[in-house]
Amino acid sequence: MAYTAMSGYGTTAGDDPLQTAVWRLRSRACWADAAALLQPASAAASLQRAALLVERCLYTEQGWEDAEEALRLAEALAHSDEERGAAACERGHLAYAATLLGVRDRADEARAALGRAAALIPPDTAERALLDYRRGLVAQNLSGSAPAARAAFRRAHAGAVAHTDTLLLSSTWRHLAGLALSEGELAEARHGFTESLRLREELGYLVGTAPALASLADAESEPEASRLREEARRLFRLLGGVPTWLARQLTPPAATA
Repeated sequence: MAYTAMSGYGTTAGDDPLQTAVWRLRSRACWADAAALLQPASAAASLQRAALLVERCLYTEQGWEDAEEALRLAEALAHSDEERGAAACERGHLAYAATLLGVRDRADEARAALGRAAALIPPDTAERALLDYRRGLVAQNLSGSAPAARAAFRRAHAGAVAHTDTLLLSSTWRHLAGLALSEGELAEARHGFTESLRLREELGYLVGTAPALASLADAESEPEASRLREEARRLFRLLGGVPTWLARQLTPPAATA
């Protein structure tokens, strides 16, 4: 189904040409163009289209109404438990993004929607792994619970491995490494960030490569840290300042007198 497609279809030779085109646009921060290739006549296509537009919100802090409209359509077309669960997972992700980026506090909505998704999405599926990852994001960034976040990210990591979901695996590596870094575990953090960067470069996921470079820089010493940040800045400028929230992390420190 297309929900899985959002986590990797189109990334290897022999994939469906439409999914390949969608992936190439998505990976280069052209979410609206990618969504325009999809005809939302089915639950799967409408859900994939909504997921693209939700991701655009998270990376650009724009397009909220378009994402809401696409998500409402996906919810209306969902009929099976898995389709309804996938739509609820996207609803939770959109509410999480709005809260994280300070658009509006929708933390309760995010938790409730992800809870509904957990009741509908079967265990041991690729969709469940993505849900676990998003529940980890909420635990880490909205609830401030590192233990709950780590447990969710580990479940997502195992699911990503089991289902060969390379893009999700790059994200679980990065967030587990971030938790390790916050606890002073530099070697573990460096390993996780390196794996995340390697996977994103292999996928050609340009829009996610600059954050991976910046994260690895935080775990490296000089001069390697400065080299990584400069490479991240180059990609950030190449993609027109996306993701927007990375600008703060890449801003050079002010010169002292």
